[in-house]
Amino acid sequence: MNIGSGTGYPSSALSNFSPHPFVFRGKKIASMEGFLQGLKFKSPEMQLHVFTLVGKKAKFKGKPKKWWTEQTLWFQGKPYLRHTEDYQMLLDEAFECLFKNTKARKALLATGKAVLTHSLGRSDMTKTVLTEREFVSRLTRIRRQINEDETRPG
Repeated sequence: MNIGSGTGYPSSALSNFSPHPFVFRGKKIASMEGFLQGLKFKSPEMQLHVFTLVGKKAKFKGKPKKWWTEQTLWFQGKPYLRHTEDYQMLLDEAFECLFKNTKARKALLATGKAVLTHSLGRSDMTKTVLTEREFVSRLTRIRRQINEDETRPG
């Protein structure tokens, strides 16, 4: 199942462009795209603004940022080097927070056992804040965890 904003439900609802608000480390985030684009901003104030954006507004706000020249992203003033385990843990935590949102969780579970893909995603981690593999592997892992939690007795 190809995840993308122009596809039908449930895959379109899993797009980072979808307006699924969540709270991450006490900060209100309007969409995963807003979160990911916000990571490109060193200024905590500007980052908080980008976190309120959804879809193309978020994408185009972050697009001009040349974060890749130093391979550094930011969360509330703290730098994260793109290729580090710390950055991967930041992404893990953000996706776990996202899927506390009831609508996002419902859409993820509606994918059943489908193999998830993201044809628009890039594979070179030096050129994107979230590769296709990083994205779909998180969705798959969280879906498995939710299903295990729901089938676990007592």
